[in-house]
Amino acid sequence: AKVLGFVGYDENNKKVGCYGIEKYYNSVLSRDSDKLYTNFFAEIFGDIKGSITSEKPFYEGDIKLTIDVEVQKYLYEVLKETKEKWKSDSIGGIIMNINDGRILAMEGLPTFNPNKFNEVTEPSYYKNDLVNNVYEMGSIIKPITMASALDSDSINYNTLYNDTGTRKLNGRVVSNFDKAPRGETSMQTILDKSLNMGIVFLVEQMGAPTFQKYFKNFGIGSESGIDLPNEVSGLTKNLNSDVFVDSATAGFGQGIAITPIQTIRALATLGNGGKLVNPYIVDEIEYKNGINKKVSPDPSLQIIKKETSEGISRMLVHVVDTSLANGDFKIKNYSVAAKTGTAQIPIPGGGYHTDKYLHSFFGYFPAYKPEYIIFIYQNNPKNIDYASKTLTEPFFKLVDFLISYFVIVPDR
Repeated sequence: AKVLGFVGYDENNKKVGCYGIEKYYNSVLSRDSDKLYTNFFAEIFGDIKGSITSEKPFYEGDIKLTIDVEVQKYLYEVLKETKEKWKSDSIGGIIMNINDGRILAMEGLPTFNPNKFNEVTEPSYYKNDLVNNVYEMGSIIKPITMASALDSDSINYNTLYNDTGTRKLNGRVVSNFDKAPRGETSMQTILDKSLNMGIVFLVEQMGAPTFQKYFKNFGIGSESGIDLPNEVSGLTKNLNSDVFVDSATAGFGQGIAITPIQTIRALATLGNGGKLVNPYIVDEIEYKNGINKKVSPDPSLQIIKKETSEGISRMLVHVVDTSLANGDFKIKNYSVAAKTGTAQIPIPGGGYHTDKYLHSFFGYFPAYKPEYIIFIYQNNPKNIDYASKTLTEPFFKLVDFLISYFVIVPDR
């Protein structure tokens, strides 16, 4: 529903698309034949997004989505079950082709029935939080920091550091989740145990300017350009700060707030050979005169080296095989690269709630030649602290479904 939007009336009692693709592609989907744009072929062979978002009328047609109905249905069922179990305020997820940005499923709850949209009493249910809202994502951002440090040659896979458990940075105390020191610690352990102190070390080794440059290259703080309306760019002023602690905390996903679509786009880069893809949700426009046009996103940009992508994927497979629930979710014949995230929810005006968390989980598979990436999150689940307890099972339900549905060949 949030992807589709619906048709309503504007202040002039004219029928228009409201929310979702009905709004973004309103000029294509409208049936106002006296406003047909005369230079049709200039539109067909030109920049489709530029044409759609411009003021001039666009030739009428129908659109075909990248959404797979069965994948969408199953994502909805898994999210609904998870939300009911943990009584979270909201929940959402995206399943995307990791190599080209095609969105196979996108869902957020609570939602609405588009056949009865006028019965909705809470207008916020119309909003697509996966594109229109931002969150401090927490530890799922740590692999991006690790990849940046590896790609910049600031560290290598054998680097060790002294983990003190807690440090004071620019007058602020920063700690591991349990405040416990671990002494001499490896790079792999930073991700296995999700150590904030390890991320501080990585940012120190890079230096804040290099760290900030990499994060911006990953698209952190920039709109993804997805063809859905009202996308927001995020709250990432810490990536322009000269105060070191701002970069250090951004490195473990706090102090910066970004959208889920921006998040999955950045994380996809880790697994697809280092390319920043451009997510899209409309596959093709079928014009009324019989000519069809595929909607092609902008070319992907190479953000990190292919070797870095392969290395961080190995590290994330190790997380799943050995650390996540003590390896209980390891799949015998498939490699899965994944990471959880648990972030305190900020209080408007400053500080963080001590009893409210955002849980998130991402992963891609088969890890060394991946096809799909999954991102799920839930806002303020009740009476539970860590995302590993609430989202691991839902994530692997989705993995199992996709393996079966697309008949994915085992890779180990």
